[in-house]
Amino acid sequence: MTIRTILVDDESLAIQGLQLRLEPHEDVEIIETCSNGREAIRAIKTQKPDLVFLDIQMPGFDGFSVVQGLMEVEPPLIVFVTAYSDHAIRAFQADALDYLMKPVEPERLAETLDRVRQRLAEKRGAEEAGRLKEALAEHAPEAAEAMPDGGDAPASNRFEKLINIKDRGQIFRVDVDTIERIDAAGDYMCIYTGDNTLILRETMKDLEKRLDPRRFQRVHRSTIVNLDLVKQVKPHTNGECFLVLDSGAQVKVSRSYRDVVARFVH
Repeated sequence: MTIRTILVDDESLAIQGLQLRLEPHEDVEIIETCSNGREAIRAIKTQKPDLVFLDIQMPGFDGFSVVQGLMEVEPPLIVFVTAYSDHAIRAFQADALDYLMKPVEPERLAETLDRVRQRLAEKRGAEEAGRLKEALAEHAPEAAEAMPDGGDAPASNRFEKLINIKDRGQIFRVDVDTIERIDAAGDYMCIYTGDNTLILRETMKDLEKRLDPRRFQRVHRSTIVNLDLVKQVKPHTNGECFLVLDSGAQVKVSRSYRDVVARFVH
């Protein structure tokens, strides 16, 4: 899978530096470089890249103006690259995949590209399933109706490994492996890790789609648990039970979610 990529920065040295850092990643194909926002909008609409590394502070059209200029087309994945950390919150509000500080560190760049590959694999898998379903609908309608939606496949590369959480005016990058449990409070999620509690504005339904269901399961109407961090199951009354987590926290499993507990006793 080739990642067709455009680099946008008004400083030629910054583009050259990013090109050098991208060279070890053989699946990244740089199809164009742009020195300002207007060039970037034209190139993105014409070339339809998978990924754009986009500088924020540029004369005339800045990075956010570029994103606004793409409202009428399907946007590529956007990674903002800048020397100023104070734009981070606005960057994620603009649905950026990631936010890299100059000079870009190879390790952080590798993490970002892993997320890019996950997103593109998910998108392309869904597109292939859609094309197959269209073909079946034309030649074998009954088979098309029985075919599940492509988005339901539990392939591990569909799911997030890192989640960006805006909380208390900061952006936290949370490794999903460290998430112990998630409690819902309306449209807000309380994310509990081993040493922190963060608040994420998102519905439980949307958050569930981003987490691997083989590891993260709802055990109550308002609680998701990381099954890898369950160390004990304690029976309770009326068919309910408690899961004891690595931190010592106890989470009640309601009767309607008893099938989750079956994973630990078979």
